[in-house]
Amino acid sequence: MKNPRPAERLCHATGVLLVLSGLAHLLVFAVDGGPWEGPVSWRKPVTFGLSFGVTLIAVTWVTSYLRVGPRLRTALLVVFAADCVVEVGGITLQAWRRVPSHLNMETPFDTAVSMTLAVGGGVLVALLTVFAVVSFRHRPTGPVGMPLAVRSGFAILLVALASGAAMIARGVVLTRTGHQEAAYHSAAPLKPLHGVSLHAVLVLPALAWLLSRTSWSERARQRAVSAAVGCYAAAVAGAGVWAVLTY
Repeated sequence: MKNPRPAERLCHATGVLLVLSGLAHLLVFAVDGGPWEGPVSWRKPVTFGLSFGVTLIAVTWVTSYLRVGPRLRTALLVVFAADCVVEVGGITLQAWRRVPSHLNMETPFDTAVSMTLAVGGGVLVALLTVFAVVSFRHRPTGPVGMPLAVRSGFAILLVALASGAAMIARGVVLTRTGHQEAAYHSAAPLKPLHGVSLHAVLVLPALAWLLSRTSWSERARQRAVSAAVGCYAAAVAGAGVWAVLTY
């Protein structure tokens, strides 16, 4: 395995800090209490810190298998890391202020934070879509099963991005039509779909890597990765059906 580049080390360190932030706020929740659900709770800095941290580490690792120029990859990863910090930082700030982070237009400051998070979300979609397109234009490298795992992971990640964009879009419509409270709760049906599909880009490549450390034949490893992709796709489809039925 190659020594990580400075940009990779930066992304890994940033990811670890975001994960630690999420865990720290879990302790805050244990001490301070309050509701776990709802637009104002310690759940958001916990889950977003953990999810963004793990995703940043995963994307940094997985993109090492993509056939993309090192300078372009470095630039995209640095922007991605900065955007992750902005997203988690804004959500954490609003949690400490005891106000909603997303879709909150109550004051000029809250509006600025909400719009920053929305723009940051758009940047995340653009960056991860670029990586997904690269994975399908040029076959990823790596051990047996890794190309399928990487492509499938990014394809399912696009589902997470689409569901996240749908949550924001519906919330914005409700907010602008005067249904602020409904906007805060409108994302509930899509949350399982968003959560399940978000981490395929880590789970599937990690499985392919672990299988490469076994004595299994190449054919067996390829079949195992294919089966895992099928199971993951079924889970995403199930979450999608749930979203449709409860939307």
